[in-house]
Amino acid sequence: MLYNKIILAGGNGYIGTVLANYYREKAQQIIILSRTPKADDGNIKTLVWDGQTEGDWINEIDGADLLINLCGKNVNCRYTPANREAIIDSRVLPTTLLGNAIAKLKNPPQLWINVTSATIYRHAEDRPQDEETGEIGTGFSIDVCRQWEDTFFKAPTPRTRKVALRMSIVMGAADGAFPRLLNLVKFGLGGMQGSGMQYVSWVHEHDAARCTEWLLQHPELNGVFNCTSPQPIKNKAFMADIRKAAHVILGLPAPAWLLQIGAVIIGTETELILKSRWVLPKKLTDSGFTFMFPDAETALNNILTTTKN
Repeated sequence: MLYNKIILAGGNGYIGTVLANYYREKAQQIIILSRTPKADDGNIKTLVWDGQTEGDWINEIDGADLLINLCGKNVNCRYTPANREAIIDSRVLPTTLLGNAIAKLKNPPQLWINVTSATIYRHAEDRPQDEETGEIGTGFSIDVCRQWEDTFFKAPTPRTRKVALRMSIVMGAADGAFPRLLNLVKFGLGGMQGSGMQYVSWVHEHDAARCTEWLLQHPELNGVFNCTSPQPIKNKAFMADIRKAAHVILGLPAPAWLLQIGAVIIGTETELILKSRWVLPKKLTDSGFTFMFPDAETALNNILTTTKN
């Protein structure tokens, strides 16, 4: 099936690039809304916006099959007051703007996916968290997700179906978490982090893209969906799988106290590593979606093969 138009708001980052490449052969036109201008690449066109004010870009959303909102400042930073404000504003303001724009269109998008975060669930080592029985956590990162999703679902878009896609760590060769983890492994630092007992919820980049099309093709689906592999894995085993795939025998562990010092030095938060994210994609699998890369070993071997090629 050839789609008419796919819109990627804030789509100039890693996940946006994955989605643009995935839909390149599936859509007549892909439009990326970005703060940075970029030359057209075949049927991929970039329009400049600031994520806060209306402009001519609104006309391009008209008649779209799918709008995916990827806007948001990277959370890989210290949670200073200024960064907290920027993290929230960079998510809430574009979401509000897109909702207002959609409400004015004669032919609004069939589906609006807001890519939020699976970190909204509590630290969980006792049982998995899904859309139906999962418990929302506490803390700044959870507050961000709450405000983000509240803004999204409050947007008055009666003719546009909406899905909040709570995405886990996306794994791929080009960017994101994997190249950084692989570098740690290559330098002999790829052991467990903290206790190693915290769960890692992850998803292969191809499955992340595929699930957006699945949601588009199934008009009965809406609301909150988790976008994670059906087989989360403990950090200790996850790092061991990366070492095995990379043919590295040993990896020094990083205790929690060392991670706390390192986080201050490089300007990040240990929560990104030490929080146990045990999240399952129950609604996706219940709807019939199947993952091409359900387990970490298969996914990592595929990604490393891509890296070598």
